[in-house]
Amino acid sequence: MKGGRGKGPVARGRGKGLALLMASVLWLIPLMVAAAGDLIFDDPRAMKFKPVEFTPPDPERVVLENGMVLYLLEDHELPLINMSATIRTGAWLDPVDRIGLAAVTGTVMRTGGGGGMSAEQVDSELEQFAGDVSISIGRQSGSASLDVLSKDLKRGLQIFAGLIRTPAFETARLELAKLQAIEGIRRRQDNPGSIVSREFVKQLYGPDHPTARESTIESIRRITRDDLVTFHDKTVHPNGIILGVTGDFQKADMLTLLRATFGDWKEGAVPDLKIPDVPEAAAHRPVIRFVDKETTQTHLRVGHLSIKENDPDYAALALANDILGGSSFRSRLFNDVRTKRGLAYSVGSRLNTGVHDQGVWLMRAETKLPSTQEVISRFVANLERMRSDLVTDTELEEAKEAYVNSFVFSFPSASSIVNRLIELEYDGLPKDFLQQLRARIVALKKEDLLAASKKHFHPDRLTIVAVGPGEALPKLLSGFGEVKEIKLGPEG
Repeated sequence: MKGGRGKGPVARGRGKGLALLMASVLWLIPLMVAAAGDLIFDDPRAMKFKPVEFTPPDPERVVLENGMVLYLLEDHELPLINMSATIRTGAWLDPVDRIGLAAVTGTVMRTGGGGGMSAEQVDSELEQFAGDVSISIGRQSGSASLDVLSKDLKRGLQIFAGLIRTPAFETARLELAKLQAIEGIRRRQDNPGSIVSREFVKQLYGPDHPTARESTIESIRRITRDDLVTFHDKTVHPNGIILGVTGDFQKADMLTLLRATFGDWKEGAVPDLKIPDVPEAAAHRPVIRFVDKETTQTHLRVGHLSIKENDPDYAALALANDILGGSSFRSRLFNDVRTKRGLAYSVGSRLNTGVHDQGVWLMRAETKLPSTQEVISRFVANLERMRSDLVTDTELEEAKEAYVNSFVFSFPSASSIVNRLIELEYDGLPKDFLQQLRARIVALKKEDLLAASKKHFHPDRLTIVAVGPGEALPKLLSGFGEVKEIKLGPEG
C-alpha cells in the first residue's frame, strides 16, 4: 500500500457494515410508520414545553453584633470556599476635585499591603496556597472577594480581613495605581464605541452628575495617600458590609471564625447612598450631538432617562424593550434594521435600571455613514409602533417564555445565589424580588405592554449621540433637531 491513510481491510469492512446498517434502518421506516398509526411527528419548532421550575436554596442570614450582615450557604461538592463582600461606599462620594479617588482607593486596598503585611508579603503568601483576593470600588458600591481551598481558609481569611480593615496603602503601590489610571485616561479617545457610550451618559445626566462624571489626569494627580486613608476611614465600616460565604464549611465553625475575625471591629457612620435625580426640564429636552472622529462606521446611541427597577411598570417595560430590541435575533429592530434592510450588523435596545439613580433606555447601532439618517428613522418608526399598536400573541409569548426559562440561569451556583441576595439587600429590595418579578412577567397582557410603552417611551425627548466623520454627520442628523458638536479635549 502506498503512503497515506489507505483503505485497508478494516476500513472496507467498516464501510460495508455501515451500508448494511443504513439499509436495515431505511427498510424498517415504513413498518415503524405503519405501526405508529395516527401518530403525528410535530415540527420541533412548534413544540411546547412547561416553564422551567426552580426554587433556589435559602442561605442563612446572620447579623453580627457590630452590624455586619452575613449570608451563609454550604456547598460540599468541591473543597473550595468563596467569600464575597459588598461595601457601602462608592465613587458617588468622590470630592469634586479628586474624581477617581474611590477607584484608586479600592485598587490600593488590594495591592498596597495590609493587616501588618507588606504588599510583597501578601502577594507571596497568597501564591503559596493559590488564594485569590480582589478588591475594587465602583460608582455605587465597593466589592471584595476571597477564593481559597477550604484547608487554607483560616490564613486566607486573615489576609482578606487585613486588607479590608487595615490597608497599608504603600506609597509605591499608590503611585503605580495612579500611573495606571492616567494611562487609562489617555487611551479613552481610542475606541469610538466607548466614546459614544460615555458621551451619551453625560448628555443624559450632565457631566457633573455622580453617575456621569469622569476622572481627569489632574484629578488623579491630586490624590495623596492621606486622601486614601481618609476615604477608607470614613466609608468602610462593618455595619456597611454584607458578606456572603459559600462552599465547603460547617455553619457553626464558620460563624465562630467570622466572629473571631470581624467581631472586634467597631461600627461607624455608614454613608447614605442617595444620588440626585436629573431636573425634569433637563431630562425632557431632546438633544442631538456628534463627535468628530475618523471611523469606518457611525456609532449611534438614541434614548432617554427611564424608570428605576422598583417602579410598578418595570416588568411591562422590560418585556416591551425585549420585543423592541433587547432579544437580539427575534427583536423588531434586528429584523427591520439588519435582516430586512441590511443597514447594520450590530443593532438592538437596552433597558438599564437600578434603584439608586434613574434608569436609562437606549437603542444602539453601528452603521455605515450614509445609512445614519435611515437607521435613526427606523428607530423612531419602531418606537412609534410600540406606542400605537399591540404586540402580537407570538411576540408576547416568546418574550415571556425567554424570561421565565432564563430565571434558572440567574442562580447557576451557590455563590451566585448568595450574591443575588446581597445585591437585593444592598438595594433595599425584598429577598423574593426576582420571584415576584417572574410572577408579574407571567401575568402581563398585551395591553399592559402598550400602556407601559405609551407612558415610558418618548420619541419627543430622544437624546441622539453619534460618533463618526464630522464633515457629514451634521447634515445627516439635522432632520431630527438642532445639531451640536461635542469637542473632546486632549487626554494628556
